[in-house]
Order: sequence, then structure tokens, then C-alpha cells
Amino acid sequence: MARFDDACVVVTGGASGIGEATVRGVVAEGGRVVIADLQEERGQALAAELGDAVRFHHTDVTNEDAIVSAIALAESELGKLTGMVNNAGIVGAVGSIMDTPVEAYDHTMAILARAVFLGIKHAARAMRPHGKGAIVSMSSTAGVMGGLGPHVYTMAKHGVVGITKSAASELSGLGIRVNAIAPGGTVTAMTAALADNDTAAITQSIAEASPLGFACMPEDIANAILFALSDDSRYMTGHTLVIDAGETTGGSPAAFHGEQAEILLHAGQRRS
Repeated sequence: MARFDDACVVVTGGASGIGEATVRGVVAEGGRVVIADLQEERGQALAAELGDAVRFHHTDVTNEDAIVSAIALAESELGKLTGMVNNAGIVGAVGSIMDTPVEAYDHTMAILARAVFLGIKHAARAMRPHGKGAIVSMSSTAGVMGGLGPHVYTMAKHGVVGITKSAASELSGLGIRVNAIAPGGTVTAMTAALADNDTAAITQSIAEASPLGFACMPEDIANAILFALSDDSRYMTGHTLVIDAGETTGGSPAAFHGEQAEILLHAGQRRS
């Protein structure tokens, strides 16, 4: 059996980027998916390409009824809900905290935090009668340390880590696992927009900043999401899995090369 035989998953923001890679991954391994997204044209095209295993649902994740409707579509046409991926996102409010309008704060938090709360809430309700399910939400390296994203984005992504732990604590007794994924810089349309939609430029920039020396692609993050959705991670809940080539470990690759490496080596010898 493939990992997602008999699986039915809702992916918010599933029409492009990490969401699209996740949708493709679930379907490739036997699963069925509802793409819950505002991008009507892209979402419909992806659903048509992937065939009967996929449905598109026009979804504003800030609207509770829209999330309820996407889950209802999954259960009515594709089977009992086994997985939920809260992936929809934006960069949102940028700039100094001293200058950020409260309206921009509210909009950013609605998409990045409130929508995750709603996704967990209603996925859990659908999964409870079946006694099993996996919910995966998107945090960020900006959700595990400061200085890696705009203020409100950072606040929201820290909130995803928190609700993941809290919801996992409650829902584990129902057989429902709740985890989060925290990507570092990844080549998507959202990050390319920061470089005037120059995908080549953002790919090079991310590769140069990566401790591993190459850029993270949507499939790299989707692979982690698929792991968290599948029974491969059946004993993991309440966890935030960081996928960032070691960026948040705090170490500098330069420290292990050249003169600095010699200094560290000799210091270690003196301690030993």
C-alpha cells in the first residue's frame, strides 16, 4: 500500500507553492485532496490535471464558514477526513513596529493565526468520530526565533507553535495528532515577490544564505508535511519540525573552516 491509500486531506493554500507540492505528493501516494484556496484559476487547473482524486474549493481562510465548507466537501465526496494542512499564508504587514497600522496587523493575524485555529478546530471535529487524524500547520523559522521575519508574521508564526502544542495536548486522547512545520527560506511565489518576482534571483539568494549551500524548494517542505501527515510519524505530536538547513542552530559554517577552525581545534585540545 502507498502511504496515503484511503487518506482524505484538506490543504489550504493548496493551489501553489508548498501547498501545491503537498497536494501532488498526497495524490502520488494514493490519497485524495481538497484544494482550499482563493486562487480559482490555478486551483481548478491543478484539480483538473490530477483528476478524480482532487476537488477545488474556493476558500477564504479568514472565513470560518468557508473552512467548514471545504471540510464538508472533502467528507461528502472523497471520504472521511484523515488529514488537514493549514498552509495558506502571506508575508503581511511589514516595516517598523512603530509604524505598522492596526488594520495590517489584523489582516495578517487573520490569515496566519486565526485561520490555523479554525483549521484545527474544524478538522478535529470531523476527525473525532473516526478516532484518528493528523493536522499539520505551517509555522516558520520566524516562529522559533526573532529577527527572521516581519514583526506580525513572527508573532503569528510563534502562535502556530503554541496552538500546536496546546491542541496536541487536548486532542491526543482522541487519536488526533497535531504538528507544525517551520521552513526556512523557500523558493515560492511568495518569496519571489520579495525580489520583484525574479525566481532565479530569490533561488540564488536563498542558496547563498543556506548552510548547506543550495536553495530549499517547495518539495523539500512538502516531504516534511507528508511525513507528519502519514503513519510514519504516528508517535509524534505537539512537535514543530524545523526544515532550514541548520540556519537556526546558531552555528556559523565559517567557524569550521580555515583559521577559525584551527582556533576551535586547539581550544578543544586544551580542554580535553
